[in-house]
Amino acid sequence: MGRRLTSSPGFLARPRGVLLTVCLISLATIWLCRLPKMCLYGESSQRDPNVGPPARPSVDLSKADAPFISWPLERVCKESTTWTPGIVFVCDNNSGGIGNIRNYILTCFRYAIDAGATGIVLPRIRTRSEKDLANLMLEYQGFDYFFDEDHFRQSLKTACPQITLYASTDDIPHAPVPYRAEKITPRNFGKRGGCDKRELNKHTGRFDKQFWDFIKNTTEEFHLPPPTFQTPRIIRFTWGVQWDWPVFRDGPEFVASYGGLLRFRKDILALGYRVVTYMRQFSDDHGGYTAFAGLHLRTESDALSRWPKFDAQSGAYLKQAGGMDFKAAYLATGNKTEARKLTTAAEEQYGMAVVTKHELLEEHPSDLAALEALTWDQKALIDFIVLLECNYFLGVSPSSFSMNVAGKRHLKAEGLYTRPWRIGGDGDGRSWLIGSYENYWEDWLFMFESLWP
Repeated sequence: MGRRLTSSPGFLARPRGVLLTVCLISLATIWLCRLPKMCLYGESSQRDPNVGPPARPSVDLSKADAPFISWPLERVCKESTTWTPGIVFVCDNNSGGIGNIRNYILTCFRYAIDAGATGIVLPRIRTRSEKDLANLMLEYQGFDYFFDEDHFRQSLKTACPQITLYASTDDIPHAPVPYRAEKITPRNFGKRGGCDKRELNKHTGRFDKQFWDFIKNTTEEFHLPPPTFQTPRIIRFTWGVQWDWPVFRDGPEFVASYGGLLRFRKDILALGYRVVTYMRQFSDDHGGYTAFAGLHLRTESDALSRWPKFDAQSGAYLKQAGGMDFKAAYLATGNKTEARKLTTAAEEQYGMAVVTKHELLEEHPSDLAALEALTWDQKALIDFIVLLECNYFLGVSPSSFSMNVAGKRHLKAEGLYTRPWRIGGDGDGRSWLIGSYENYWEDWLFMFESLWP
């Protein structure tokens, strides 16, 4: 009976030919694994399905311009209920900043897929008052107010060709003029048993059946024709369903990639990355290295009264960033008065130089002019991009902006198969959000379970 090669004490005495063969096999294996299609996640058909998920992807999904990985959405679309011509969703009943707008659109689209809608109207974006930030219900702007329409159209067409994207409600074939949308609140379809109205929808697994019961019942009650291409039924959600869908229901690879549908428009991305370049130079000038902390100070006039105030936010941010020996920090805030207070405290207490986007662009007049041409919410997209690129992020819960930034940064930790963000505690080593984590509803912890990074 032959001896085992790996345990035999006589292994070193074996013929040189055996050793040469082993070495050649090892070198060939190493060489093959340097080829992208052999070693990228999900690419090799030789991967053993019993050894766990594929390796971390080579792309960084935490970046603002990360490529859209389509196969998780494609899988969900293939698993959807029967696609029905004539079911059209309108996903424009949104308002607020980028965190709210982004999550509303993605959640509405996710419901539309389960409903088997073959038509979706390109979302419009509600604007806010520049003078009264709490006034969120001004006129609509187009999808490109924030997002890259070409990227969105191409990505959706690749992953979910069953859906036709209409430029406006006027383009819905055979729709009445003026069009009449039926408003629904998906969570009201299920028997929630007394759950707080703010909690995410626990009935998403049954939404398709519940939605079609609604279509059937209203068809009979109002003597309507069944939905077809010639007799469309146009569905529009009520306001405030953006924190509705338990995102990890479709698996970590879906939640990690789905948000990539909504990429910022090209000029905003370009300006944001130029600000990143200026910020790294600023950090190098003040600390001798390009690493910098990112801070989101959420104390503007529309901040809710129960959120942590300036002293709580700034004190925690500076203590953490100073303790990590950062000598420079980027500050995202719309409150100029409190920005100056934080900047002064950082310099006096920790010798840390803190700067805002406007200050970084003072020596770059063309970029400063481009920034000033943006609205208040569009300027926040520049902050979003820079904070994704910082070396450590500090924000506040339950600000949807802070949570979106932290959630997307979290994708770098494990890539496509990332685990959910750990609620509370010390963050994930890349970001930390201060706030209260005691009550599921009052502290809005349900948002951590319904946020698309």
